[in-house]
Amino acid sequence: MPRLEHDFLGEMRIPSDTYYGIQTYRAVENFPISGVSIASFPELIKALGLVKKASAIANMQFGVLPREIGDAICAACDEIIEGKLHDQFPVDCIQGGAGTSTNMNANEVIANRALELLGHKKGEYEYCHPNNHVNCSQSTNDIYPTALRIALYTMLGQLTGDMAYLQQGFAAKSEEFSDVIKMGRTQLQDAVPMTLGQEFGAYATTIGEDILRVEESRKLLLEVNLGATAIGTSINAPKGYAEVASKALAEVSGIPVVLSTNLIEATWDTGAYVQTSGVLKRIAVKLSKICNDLRLLSSGPRTGINEINLPRLQPGSSIMPGKVNPVIPEVVSQVAFDIIGKDVTITMAAEAGQLELNVMEPIIAFSLSNGIHRLRQAMRTLQDRCVSGITANKERCRSMVENSIGIITALNPYLGYETSASIAKEALETDGSVIDIVLARNLLSREKLDDILAPEHMINRK
Repeated sequence: MPRLEHDFLGEMRIPSDTYYGIQTYRAVENFPISGVSIASFPELIKALGLVKKASAIANMQFGVLPREIGDAICAACDEIIEGKLHDQFPVDCIQGGAGTSTNMNANEVIANRALELLGHKKGEYEYCHPNNHVNCSQSTNDIYPTALRIALYTMLGQLTGDMAYLQQGFAAKSEEFSDVIKMGRTQLQDAVPMTLGQEFGAYATTIGEDILRVEESRKLLLEVNLGATAIGTSINAPKGYAEVASKALAEVSGIPVVLSTNLIEATWDTGAYVQTSGVLKRIAVKLSKICNDLRLLSSGPRTGINEINLPRLQPGSSIMPGKVNPVIPEVVSQVAFDIIGKDVTITMAAEAGQLELNVMEPIIAFSLSNGIHRLRQAMRTLQDRCVSGITANKERCRSMVENSIGIITALNPYLGYETSASIAKEALETDGSVIDIVLARNLLSREKLDDILAPEHMINRK
């Protein structure tokens, strides 16, 4: 039989088997926006459990929360941290109210589970109340951003693991292709020789650089405003509560969070989110650039560059038999475009903050969480479905080096720029060979040419 709950707006019947209550129900009705609930991001739900547990520990220490109720709240939080009750968080990620609906969803679930542990029925809030007990000494305005920072810190740690996985994949290909001589290109024109291994090694290096940028961004998320309550003045919290609660959070989470030195500034500041988004955009841009390269290098196969072969995963056309498309690089680039767009959303949301609170944090939370998740999936997919199966067309690569006019660059120190340029021009106009033209002009001997133009001698292997 449904239970009857009330708030200051009225009454509502709540299904007896749900742990959330009236305020969660109102939020579900009010925000049918994305169709993606906060339960889709378990790191955020677990972070809410950690923050609520730390708050209960601090409240018990100050004597403003009865020990029996506090212990039940902590036990309920432990279940959420373990991954239980996550289906009881149906509120849409995109919501008005600066995250109040998310906070109340957590308060109601924890209160009703604590009631069961205390031997009472759901909804018997006189024994454990969502606001009076679970939300004691707290406000959405310190709970929501603190939980979000904990969640993002965790998610970015997971992201670096996937980045390292892709980096290792490119590094393995760098070793595998270390003896494949090919032509380097600038502005899509022939430049100078290199190895395919060097090209893939550069991809591994750039991903490694971005792992460091992610770690730098993670550190910014360690500063929290727990205990700031509504606007940073710590109203309704015991003196010293912020320090105790933050210390408790560090202990229960194992994450070295620190309390902000200015809780008013920390309550409205979203700079760490903007910087994190910028790092995600940086990764996305560079990852898409790599995917563009993979598509170019594998283009053809008969009329393109065709230096590498991507795994053949599916038919590429409904009309052209035998056509196979580079679908994995294509989908990864699309993920990159999405993340770049999310960076604009996060920028606008951060800018829209007014006075002592930024009410747009839910869209920031959704954009960052969703972006990290998609980026992780894209990197795993790129490695598993593409990079690991790439093969080199070694002879094709070498023949293009030998037929390229770009090797004339190596003759500059011996013939001078003007002479070298005239040889390049003649080769272009006659479709001739650089080597044949040099020999015909008696500029260098065959032996000297072979030594200078050996691709292996033009490659810096350091």
